[in-house]
Amino acid sequence: MSPGEAILIQKRLFREVTHDDGFRKIDYVAGVDIGYKKGEGRAAIVLFRYPQMDLVDGIVVEGEVNFPYITGLLSFREIPLLLNGFEKLKIDPDIILVDGQGIAHPRRLGLASHLGLLLDCPTVGCAKSRLWGKYSEPGKEKGSIEYIYDKDDVIGAAVRTRENVKVVFVSIGHKMSLDSSIRVVLKCCLKYRLPEPARLAHRAASGNLKLDRHHI
Repeated sequence: MSPGEAILIQKRLFREVTHDDGFRKIDYVAGVDIGYKKGEGRAAIVLFRYPQMDLVDGIVVEGEVNFPYITGLLSFREIPLLLNGFEKLKIDPDIILVDGQGIAHPRRLGLASHLGLLLDCPTVGCAKSRLWGKYSEPGKEKGSIEYIYDKDDVIGAAVRTRENVKVVFVSIGHKMSLDSSIRVVLKCCLKYRLPEPARLAHRAASGNLKLDRHHI
């Protein structure tokens, strides 16, 4: 499809995103990310037992990427590979942490929200950089937050996941409240700035971590 058609789809779908918690119990949390090499994409999905944070499954799917890189339309480039990966995952996650935006997006439909809608699964956007909105720098202590605003609307939060490290940008994906999204992200942060599922997904997608399912 053309970029213009993709934007029209976003403007239609964002109304279907729900901001209420759509889970009863969290047993498994997945992290997802995509890397690129020589024109092909590498989608990584890792699954952790929650709240123990034990790695229980992981998969990498590689394939051709047909949609161009356009800011704000990342989901149309990355979702086909991610959907392929989720079809191969052995256990369905209760929540998915996406290295990208949820509703903190100019049309309120970033990768996390779009993926959540298609999978009908609670999702959280946990990005390393801000795409949209304004915020004040939170305190230096772990757990400090400042909300991200688009005019008068709260669209996410800048969250300090470790003391004196850069913030991450958390936003509702789908079937999640912002408070629950922040709580899950903080719970999944062990020794690093990023929550462990998203961190390992990023390493696997970058080719820096081999996921051997026989050893998980």
